Amino acid sequence: MTRRYFILDVFTETPFAGNPLAVVLDGDGLDDDRMQAIAREFNLSETVFVREPRDPVNTAAIRIFTPASELPFAGHPTVGTAALLAQTRAPDLLGARDIAVVLEQGVGPVHCTVRARKGRALRASFELPRLPEAAGKAPAAEDVAAALGLSVADIGFDGHVPSVYSAGSPFIFAPLSGLEAIGKARPQPGVFERVFGGIGRGAVWLYTRDTMLEGSHVHARMFAPRLGISEDPATGSALAAFAGAAMRFEKPEDGDHLLIVEQGFEMGRPSLMMLEVIVRNGGLVAASIGGGVVTVMQGTLAE
Repeated sequence: MTRRYFILDVFTETPFAGNPLAVVLDGDGLDDDRMQAIAREFNLSETVFVREPRDPVNTAAIRIFTPASELPFAGHPTVGTAALLAQTRAPDLLGARDIAVVLEQGVGPVHCTVRARKGRALRASFELPRLPEAAGKAPAAEDVAAALGLSVADIGFDGHVPSVYSAGSPFIFAPLSGLEAIGKARPQPGVFERVFGGIGRGAVWLYTRDTMLEGSHVHARMFAPRLGISEDPATGSALAAFAGAAMRFEKPEDGDHLLIVEQGFEMGRPSLMMLEVIVRNGGLVAASIGGGVVTVMQGTLAE
């Protein structure tokens, strides 16, 4: 049989920027090995397979694969798939109002909202299915520097130190002193795996307060060689976990806050991710992540 697929660019307003995503519709009937093989063939940071939901009240179930393994949750696949399903299943309704989409994932149901904007890309967002939690002890600054080919002076700023948080997928967070440091960071063969390999899936999100665009708040990069991702243009699941680090180090006052994060610029795939957090009584009570979604191609997969 043939199965439809779409290639989307996520966290961008224009084609050929942001983080590319493959979405295979009609994913029922594919076993784990076949889905992994297809993900390797697309060779994007993630490939999504859409399946019938276990609970019929939900929109769909999805499984997410990197070229090397399956993920229980990921951000840009959630944003992209929600936008695609709203666009393909309810195009007329989408033009009239926001569309609610619920995607079953390994972390549970993820609630999404899709909005059509006149003359602009679709925008999709999702509520964090889990609030971030500390997920282990971070390596020392000296080890982080060695793993990234940097000096110890490059690690940290304004009280930010390396940390580990998870909102479904664990990430190591490495705060860097500025754009110069983040631009020259490179995973060092052998050392990177030794320092980070024993923590979750060894995925590291580098961030600095210095930004390339006016209006952005954070500039980031992400390396995850164990997942088959040398570098990722935009990492929504890392941003979800980063909400925990932001609460710890920034201590935002009560209220609603918007954080605009840029990523992928060093790769020539500029991406903008929006993190909205709600703080009450000094604690994080809810958060959501969103951004633009552009369809760049579609076709059929021979099966």
